[in-house]
Amino acid sequence: MKITILTVGKIKEKYFTDAIGEYVMRLSRFCKVEMVEVADEKTPDGASDAQKVQILEKEGQRLLGRLPVNAYVAALAIDGKMMDSMEFSRQMERWNVNGVSHMVFVIGGSLGLSARVLEKADIRLSFSKMTFPHQLMRVILLEQVYRSFMIRSGSPYHK
Repeated sequence: MKITILTVGKIKEKYFTDAIGEYVMRLSRFCKVEMVEVADEKTPDGASDAQKVQILEKEGQRLLGRLPVNAYVAALAIDGKMMDSMEFSRQMERWNVNGVSHMVFVIGGSLGLSARVLEKADIRLSFSKMTFPHQLMRVILLEQVYRSFMIRSGSPYHK
């Protein structure tokens, strides 16, 4: 299986880059992981709702332009389906068994994802009702993907 993490914005902090690198390395025995970043838009302080929509649309166009054809798309959204780690592992297995060979997880910027990106997604996933920085969300997502493979392999990592 190939997994693409499609995100808005760049990672600036070395500790996030190191953590991402660690999980990508760990996952390399199970799948191929590709990290794809698109440019973010600056959100001015006190941005109006109309400005926020415009920003989301610009970022959304960039994300849509990088979505691979025939990939299964999971958008990370606060209103998405919540699963525990065991459910997520079973879902990853179902996707694999059902012929999903390329999985794309989409992480938005500070304002989230545009309506067009959310509509394009095959599933919306939520990791919490809390809001996380998009840089940290990459680490959390990669850790859960790694955990799902470890659960499926019967490893004690999950305990």
